[in-house]
Amino acid sequence: MEKENCFNLNLVNLSKKGEIIETILIGLFALFTPFIIPQLLELIAGKTSFIATNSQYVVGSIVNIALILAGINIKGNKKIIGIITLPSISAICSGFIFKTASIYTVYMIPAIWLGNFALIYLYRKIFVEKKKNYILASVVAILVKVAIIFFGFNLLTWISVIPGEGKVFQALQLSMGMNQLITATIAAVISYGVVLLMKRKKDLYKEEQ
Repeated sequence: MEKENCFNLNLVNLSKKGEIIETILIGLFALFTPFIIPQLLELIAGKTSFIATNSQYVVGSIVNIALILAGINIKGNKKIIGIITLPSISAICSGFIFKTASIYTVYMIPAIWLGNFALIYLYRKIFVEKKKNYILASVVAILVKVAIIFFGFNLLTWISVIPGEGKVFQALQLSMGMNQLITATIAAVISYGVVLLMKRKKDLYKEEQ
């Protein structure tokens, strides 16, 4: 029951129309970012440019922003589940982020979903429900997410589902470890600006009352 109540909380209460718009926008970002951003970066900077060949950092940061904002201000289990599952499916289907490693990334989906859920849940639990410091919530949520995903990667490597050496191994090790930490941290910093705006809106609403 406590868990259910937790997912019915948000930082700023919106109208029904506002909630629908917010959910659609965050859902679209989560779904289409892995499809659109890599191609856009290639078009703007060229296929061999540094930013295009490292598009995972841009895509990962945007997806994590969507996850964090969902954790802070979207109510309802079904909406949250949708936002958790969309990015990984989109990234694998597009094939742009993990290239030839995409087939092995399919096996990582459960760990990625669990890591995304942990990120959302911990932000909601620590920052929204318990009203603790945003930085504390960010540190705990990010570390737990990365730990879950990296543990899943190591487990699959240990049981030989994912190759234990070579370029694919190195690419996935970086993607499921350090890159997860970097992109989630960038997202937390950017999302903090959105949180400040949301809090400002909340304070203005109270003043009007």
